[in-house]
Order: sequence, then structure tokens, then C-alpha cells
Amino acid sequence: MLKEISSSNFMKSKVNRALATGVVGVLLTLGLWSISMMETWEAKTWDWRARLLARPGKATSDIVLILLDQNSLDWAKNVNSLTWPWPREMYGAIVDFCQQRGAKAIAMDILFTESSKYGVPDDMALAEAISRFDAVAMAAFFGDQTGELIRWPSTLSPPPINVDGLDVGEKEKGMRVRSFARVSLPVDPLATAAAFLCNVSLRPDDDGIFREAELLGRFDGQAVPSLGLGAYLAANPKTTVSLVSHGLTVGERKIPLDADGRAILRFRGPSGTHKTYSAAAVLQSYIQMQGGEAPNIDDPDAFADKYVFFGFSAPGLYDLRPSPVSGVYPGVEIYATLLDNLLSGDFMRLCPIWMTICLMVLLSFGASLSVSHFKSVTANAGTITLFVAAPIPMALIAYIQGFWLPLVAQETAVIVTIGLTLIVNYTTEGRQKRFIKTAFKHFLSPDVIDQLIAQPERLKLGGERRELSIFFSDLQGFTSISEGMDPESLILLLNDYLTEMTDIIHEEGGTIDKFEGDAIIAFWNAPLEAADHAVRAVRAALRCQERLAQLRPAYAERAGAQVRMRIGIHTGSAVVGNLGSNTRFDYTMIGDAVNLAARLEGANKQFGTFTMISQTTYDRIHPRYPTRELARLAVVGRKEPVTVHEPMLPAAYQEKEKIIDLFLQGLDLFYEGEMARAESIFSEIAEVDPAANAYARMCRELAGAVPDDWRGVWVMKSK
Repeated sequence: MLKEISSSNFMKSKVNRALATGVVGVLLTLGLWSISMMETWEAKTWDWRARLLARPGKATSDIVLILLDQNSLDWAKNVNSLTWPWPREMYGAIVDFCQQRGAKAIAMDILFTESSKYGVPDDMALAEAISRFDAVAMAAFFGDQTGELIRWPSTLSPPPINVDGLDVGEKEKGMRVRSFARVSLPVDPLATAAAFLCNVSLRPDDDGIFREAELLGRFDGQAVPSLGLGAYLAANPKTTVSLVSHGLTVGERKIPLDADGRAILRFRGPSGTHKTYSAAAVLQSYIQMQGGEAPNIDDPDAFADKYVFFGFSAPGLYDLRPSPVSGVYPGVEIYATLLDNLLSGDFMRLCPIWMTICLMVLLSFGASLSVSHFKSVTANAGTITLFVAAPIPMALIAYIQGFWLPLVAQETAVIVTIGLTLIVNYTTEGRQKRFIKTAFKHFLSPDVIDQLIAQPERLKLGGERRELSIFFSDLQGFTSISEGMDPESLILLLNDYLTEMTDIIHEEGGTIDKFEGDAIIAFWNAPLEAADHAVRAVRAALRCQERLAQLRPAYAERAGAQVRMRIGIHTGSAVVGNLGSNTRFDYTMIGDAVNLAARLEGANKQFGTFTMISQTTYDRIHPRYPTRELARLAVVGRKEPVTVHEPMLPAAYQEKEKIIDLFLQGLDLFYEGEMARAESIFSEIAEVDPAANAYARMCRELAGAVPDDWRGVWVMKSK
């Protein structure tokens, strides 16, 4: 038996197919993701998000930068005749200025790994300034291949930082802390004076962009802070630091770390977002203050309670790094951004992988289901655009909430799924279209089939109860006609007749149930619903009669007799659907309503009429077509009588209007049991109206023998 195709089954099939296609799309995407096929593009989209959404944080104003820029180099050379490298006492002056202005700490992003060319007194001048401040984080370079030392020197104490959990296994923490094999330290006086020695060996991503930063490293078994964290610890030396699962706690602050122990930075904007001063301006102000003059930097709060970072921005000093927000970004600003995120408590974090996969599945499933649902090119284009664009606002919202939600993976999953869906739809819908055409090409008009193909969910091939308008037709005297014709001529005539009638039924949206010899059985309102199914059925009947009248002369010449058809129509509830075996079936109808329609076709013989409809059909077409009531008819196999009518085209009704008026007068008398008076009226028009003639005979038969329980019912004795 052919499987039922209903709107619910179509929807279920679409949902299952969309889910399967979405899962396949996600699996293919995850496969590409697992082999790092998307990392480059994902990084570029992250940079776009960072540039678009970069905003100062609540602690951005707590950080100040002093940059040794090109202007500072020119000032030192032109005004003070100082060439590069500068004497270290100049850096000492900057440290003293920051201390005098009330800075919390200063982080020096400069490697003093060799003694000053100006001699030991120059190193000591800077060391003394650092000692006076006592909150200076100095740079040291830790690496695997580069560095002079493989252990902490015995004359130097390791950084005063104790990290809880540093020795716990990497699997338990879900990340690893980078270990360094070598280090290049500042010269002894500076290393000894510094509050913290900090790592400044930044690692970019594979494309050379600095998006993340390590807060901690490990050398010779000892934890080493990065310069950003070191600046905070220099100002807050009693802060406890602990490694926890997938993160690091600094005091009360939790910092999320990835599997490599790195934090994703939330950049605040392009270079210069943090308040920045030129090293020349700071030195000039320091000199002016020493001389009792008003300094150029005259705001007394400019450095008060601020974390100060000193670094290079002059192009020739080679400390410019590419970042998501700028292709040229001073390296010291990366450490400043790290501290800014720490103070603001808003480091970015990776979106959990399960959440990303769930979003990919939902988007892919939705895209597949929507593309499968919509049929028009415009609707599909809009749907595709919507789902391809959807991951973008989701990724932006996630960024605002502090999450790196993979964008390229979602886009890839959606695009791959849409592509697969289009391929699957093309394949399955092509098969579906062929099935519909094959199953209904003999039953429905091409226009109706096209509607089914466009909206297959409207199709229900399994059994269902539905109100139908049912059409039965038969040729009058076909047996006699067939006996007088040779088989070949008979078949040609019959095929010609059936084709003409079928075309009209199809044009009116009817479904051909079957042909039984010369008989045509059809119905309306299935498989497609039609609110005006009764009107369509009656109109089809009247058109068929009109067309047959046009063909009758030609058919009479071929058949040697007049060819007339009788039609019975009833509107009622019936079961419609597939009926048959596993190998052969018909889309047909069964039920009492079907039997009644068949009886009405045969009842035309009783009255000499050719089209008869039931009361329920009349109720649904009135007053679209004029009719005359024919009888209260009791058909074989049915207890209750049914009122039947004869529909007509308006022109035919007007032509017979006087005859019909007399007929209805006689019919009323017949219903009342006044047989003599009824027979008198019917007899007046009996020669021109076969129905009146039939009633005249019936009145004569009942004259003087009207039953006591007479209800005016015409009882059929045979089918």
C-alpha cells in the first residue's frame, strides 16, 4: 500500500530531513574545524569584532602610558645632544617623576641586560630611583632558545610571587603554564632593586597578531608574572595568586585562561586609547620641577594612583606589534591592556564548545527547514540571507557579553547545510514531483497537479473523511448504441466522448475517480480543498451537458442514435484515499454519500431528466444556478427520502420558466395528495416536459389510492 502523504507526514518528513541535513552540515564543519581550516578566517573576524566594539573599560583611566616616541628621540638629540641609547639616569628621572606625582606602580618595558655605556654610576642612578619608588616592575626576557642563564642566579632572589596550584597536573587544571628554559635578566643593580622581574616575551597567534597574553610563566620551578600582572603585584604585593580550573585568580579576581594558559584580551581601542604622554614631556616637566618652575604636565592628578607603563613607540626602536585594533601597536600597550582587563574584570573568554555546537545545530536545522519549506525564489533568497547573516549579530552580542563565539564555524555550518539542503531538495522533490505526476495524471488536471507539486503538504493520500461533491454520469441507452457499432468505432467514439467530458471536469478542479465503461465517476474537494466544490461540480455537469449537445449531431452520425448522458450529484461526507493492494491501488471514495450520488444518476430515468442534484448540493449552490425541485425521492437502500432538484443554465431556465411554474404548482398538489388536481396540471405540459409526464402517470396510478400516511414521497422500485 502506498504510504500516506499528509500535511503532518510531509512536515515530519521535512523536519527529519532538515535535522539530518543540519547534523551532516555541522559534522562536516567540525571536521574542517578540527584540522584548523578556519583559524585564519576566524581570527580575521575576531579582529573585526574587536575594532568594531572596542570601548574604554571602567579601569582604562587608571592606566597611563609614557612612550619614548620619535619626538622624544629628536628632543634628546637636538636639545641635549644625546644619542641613542640614552643614559639610564634619564629613565631614573622618569621613575622619580612618577613617584613624586603619586603613581601606584611603574612597569618598565625595556631590557637593561647589558651595563650602561656611560658606566656603573649610570646604572646605579637608575637603580637608586627604582629603590626609592619600590613599586617598579622590570622587564626580563624568558625563552627556550634565547637567554644567558638557565637558573636563577644565587645572588638574586626569585620574584616574590607564590602561586597556589602551580604544581598541580595540567589535566586537572585544563591548561598548561608555559615553562622557559632560559632567561636574560637586567644587570644586577637593576634586577636587585626591582620589585618584580617580569616576562616580556610575548607570543603572537599563528598569523603574527597579538590577541592573547600569558599572565604567568615558569622558570627554574618559580612562577614568573608577565609585565601587566607584575605592575599590579608591584602596587599590591600581598595579593594572593592561585591557579584554578581553566583560570587564574588574582586576589578576588578570576581570569579565564585557555588551554595554553593565555588570556584573551579585550582591547579598548587603537593606540593612544589609554592616556599617553611623551617621554620628552615627562622629562621636561621633571627638569622644570627640579628648577622650581611650573611643569608642562601641570595636572597634579595626571599620575596620582595610576599604573604607569613605560615603553617604546618610535619606529626605529622595534617594539611595534600588530594587534586586532591596529597594525602598528606599541608592545607596552598590550601589557597595559592586560592590566586594564584585570582591573576591569572583563577578560574575554572562549564560548564553551558545547554551546557553539548547539548554536551550529540550531542554525543549520532552522536554515535547512526554512529552505525546504519555502518554494519561491524570493522567499528562499530572503531565508538564505537571514540565516547566513544570523551568526553575525550573535557573535557581536557574545563579544559584548565577554565571549569569543566562533563566527566562521557557524557561517560554514549554515552555508554547508544550505548547500546540502538545496541538493537534497532538488533530488527528493524531483522524485516527489514525479510521484505526484504519476499518481494523479489520470485523475487531475495539470493545473491542479502543479498546485500539488508546489504545495505537497496539501496532499493526503491516506484515508480521510471529508465532505465531497460527488459526480456520477452514464450514457442513456449505451448498450443499444454499442450493439450497433463495430468495436473499433465504439472505442474511438467512447474515448472521444470521455476526453471531452474529462477535460471539463478537470477544468473545474474535479478529480476523476474512475471510468466504468461509458460511466464517469468524479468528485471535488479532494485531494485539494475547494470551498466552492458544490458549485464547481454543478457547473461541470451543466458544461458537460452543453458540450454534449454541441457534439450530439456528429455523435449521432457515428453511432446511429442520439447520445445523451445522465448525471447525478450529491454533496456529503465520504472516506477518500487509496484503496487497493500493495501493487495496485486507486485514489477513490467510499460511503453512503457515494451510493446516493449513484442512485441520483439512475433516478433521472424516472423523470426523463438528465441532471439531478441532492438537497445538500442545492443548499450549497443556491442561488448561483436556477433549479427546479423534482421530487421527494426515496432511493433503494436508504430509509429517509431526499429532496432532489434539476439545475439548469440561466438561458434554459428562462426558456422553460412558465412550464416550470406549472410543474411546481402540480408538485405542491402532489405533495398534498391532491392527485386529480395535480394530474390535471401535469397533463397540460406533459408533451413538452418529461418530468410532468412522469408525474401525470404517477397521479393516475395513485388516484383514489393515496395512503393515509402520504408524505409526497416518490419511491424508486429499482436502482
